[in-house]
Amino acid sequence: GNFAGESGREVGLNVLRADGPEPPAEKRERIRSLLLDAREHRPRPELDDKRLTSWNALAIAAFADAGAVLEEPRYLDAARASAEFVLRELWVPRADAGRRLLRTYSHGRASLDGYLEDHAFLLEALLALYEATFEERWFTAALALEEELIERFRDPERGGFFSTANDHEALIARRKDLEDSPIPAGGSSAALGLLRLAALTGEHDYERHALGVLRLLHEIAPRHPAAFGHLLQAIDFYVSPSREVAIVGPDGDQRQELERVVRQRPRPRMVLAAGPGEADPGNAATDLAPDPHTVVPLLAGRASVDGRPAAYVCERFACRLPVTEPTELQALLGPL
Repeated sequence: GNFAGESGREVGLNVLRADGPEPPAEKRERIRSLLLDAREHRPRPELDDKRLTSWNALAIAAFADAGAVLEEPRYLDAARASAEFVLRELWVPRADAGRRLLRTYSHGRASLDGYLEDHAFLLEALLALYEATFEERWFTAALALEEELIERFRDPERGGFFSTANDHEALIARRKDLEDSPIPAGGSSAALGLLRLAALTGEHDYERHALGVLRLLHEIAPRHPAAFGHLLQAIDFYVSPSREVAIVGPDGDQRQELERVVRQRPRPRMVLAAGPGEADPGNAATDLAPDPHTVVPLLAGRASVDGRPAAYVCERFACRLPVTEPTELQALLGPL
């Protein structure tokens, strides 16, 4: 036999393998039937069919990014459907007002208070979905979720974020997960999500909370890059020149050409917002209504140019003159 369990009692048994030529279909079916009959005498494995907020959030971000870059509606629809499910079924009203994010969903019921990774991963996912679709509902949800994350998970004394909320069941110690392996640590994800949110809003308080994470780990992370991949992305976003790009104008071919320039290559140090913008003061015939109350601050005060969609390239909300041609936008973005 080629199999022996921990107790040694299984010595002499074999793990069956389908080596060699493929047998005829009827013979293969007979073999499978005999194996199934033998398997039925043993307990069946339990089925783990729960849905986790954090893992769905990772999928939402991946589908959103892929859908935007590849212009594949199926991927964007998958991201939207998953985000709608999470926000509908797992972000539930609280008795003391507001909402609470839960961690797991199974058999029609959500349960267990969410951990830091659930909140942080979902924050990144909602921002990715906004940047992929420019639907303000995702940005609005991200703002509300950010408030929950900071209020319930931050460490006001030493900085960074705890893995469990301040109203979680009492533990011997509230720990902070640090390493990005095999998935990002909640603190790393929170830092990157808050830095990106700060770039879209100009709100320095988001950046301040993110820096609490970077200060804790900025020395050890570069020495062990394989263990801190997501955190290093956050550090790179903060210390390197970053850009905010606002594209305004009617949604159509001209605006989409500008969006394609931004998405034609990975730009990890950039955030992107787009919308109809405010009325063009130099074009009385414009059909764009003023929009001073956009929920995305990066778009506030931006207008199309001579009735054409325009792109504003900014650094910490200090913007260059708007451009309307894809080649002009490419020149402004450069290799960043």
